[in-house]
Amino acid sequence: MFSTLRAIVLGAVQGLTEFLPVSSSAHLVLIPWIFGWQDPGLAFDVALHLGTLVALIVYYWREWLSMAASVVNGDAPRRRLLTLLIIASIPGAIIGLALEKSAETLFREHKLWIGIAMGVLGVILWFVDKYRPKSRTIGDLSLLDAVAIGLSQALAIFPGVSRSGATITMARLMGIERQDAANFSFLMATPIIAGAGLVEGRKILHAGMTAQVEWGFIAAAVFGLIAIVGLVRFVKTGTYLPFAWYRVAIAAVVIALVVTRA
Repeated sequence: MFSTLRAIVLGAVQGLTEFLPVSSSAHLVLIPWIFGWQDPGLAFDVALHLGTLVALIVYYWREWLSMAASVVNGDAPRRRLLTLLIIASIPGAIIGLALEKSAETLFREHKLWIGIAMGVLGVILWFVDKYRPKSRTIGDLSLLDAVAIGLSQALAIFPGVSRSGATITMARLMGIERQDAANFSFLMATPIIAGAGLVEGRKILHAGMTAQVEWGFIAAAVFGLIAIVGLVRFVKTGTYLPFAWYRVAIAAVVIALVVTRA
């Protein structure tokens, strides 16, 4: 039986890794695989994502309220940001709906690909963050920039890539400073996670609200908020290097386990 403690652990892992650029989907596949835990089910996965949505809303509610108000109050910068977020969300939504199931099935069955994706994206994140300038802000993003970041978000359908990792890396590639890259990534994740939650939420209703689902949801929300606050503050003065090396280290562990268990 899937225990409450395991539900809390996986909820905490989801909350932290959804926003840190280290791939939540990879961790949620790898941890049960490494420890031999049973699959908690789709309803549990949906609950974890809804928990991270709560974290986003708690942290960014003022931003979303001001962007919504800009539609009628003439706040041009906020209206422009809202437009960019809508445009950036479209590619990820379309590609995600078309390919998510087949991509996740492929990567869940072949853990080696998760390890490779973790390592490759870790190296790319390190290189881009280290060598690209950081002179631009969210206000400097163009419509084409938003489309490019949105396309990078679509890569998150592959476990090991990371939604935040892909979008932050693309934003840094465009010269967006580290804190704004994180903020735009998290704001852009809100409609995607909300949309997926609305589509998949019926699975929770069908399966019923168990204690494990409830505790997983709470843990994902709490640790998701911790991750958002922590990363936004950390990159104000720090770099993404620790996350890049973490990805490489996890990749090495996964590849070693795949080889030894073959």
